[in-house]
Amino acid sequence: MHPTDRGPGRRKQVKIAVCIKQVPSSEARIVIAADGRSIDPTDVEMVLNPYDEYALEEALRIKEAKGGEVIVVTIGPEKAKEALRTCLAMGADRGVIVNDPSYHGGDALGTARSLADVVRGLEPDLVWCGKLSIDVEGDATPIALAEYLGWAHVALVTRLEWIDDRNARAQREVEGGREIVAIELPAVLSAEKGLNEPRYPSLKGIMAAKRKPIDEMKPGVPAEQVGSAARGAEIMAMAPPPERSGGRKFTGEVAEVVPQVVALLKTEAKVL
Repeated sequence: MHPTDRGPGRRKQVKIAVCIKQVPSSEARIVIAADGRSIDPTDVEMVLNPYDEYALEEALRIKEAKGGEVIVVTIGPEKAKEALRTCLAMGADRGVIVNDPSYHGGDALGTARSLADVVRGLEPDLVWCGKLSIDVEGDATPIALAEYLGWAHVALVTRLEWIDDRNARAQREVEGGREIVAIELPAVLSAEKGLNEPRYPSLKGIMAAKRKPIDEMKPGVPAEQVGSAARGAEIMAMAPPPERSGGRKFTGEVAEVVPQVVALLKTEAKVL
């Protein structure tokens, strides 16, 4: 019997794992580090990845409707516990972190392989992820995670409807319309903006989060298969976007200004 089965005639509770990541705030001033390949973390505000908030909110709503447990999982440094605490304050039951230098600096496949190792040990019915992290925007980790687990996967979910305790319909936006996919648990889903409206942590939730456990797990995958040692894609250089030039103001009669604007659109903006 699965650990979340409650016996004959009882509604089945759902154990849900939510994979999250701590990322720089989208409003933070980013400075390129001295190595030219990473950002300088000094004074950079780190937050819970926004798409992961949608994933967590949906997991919490499922728990409220069906009962069960929500576990948040992350791979990262000690500071990443702050993101886990945010999730616990929102209503998650416990957190899990894998903090080991050999696990850092990898690509999406290495991260997914690491997460799959953790998820197998948790034995959840369902895994939620944000569709992507706003620092890398790879949109690959949830798909790879499902492949390593050998589970069904639906990306970019904007709505989830339950058929029974083990089956659901996931809706996602596709070019020119909507696609509805039937899934059977266990499965991995990635959340798209619009799936829900994430809640804010309440004062009660913030206080309760201090008492909720965060388990530190040791790496279960060899270092040569994850982290920087195993990445197939490498960042060669990073650079800030070019500064915007100042706007131009034209004065004079319309007949004089229009030819000037058209000329600039052709020679400088190159949109004509």
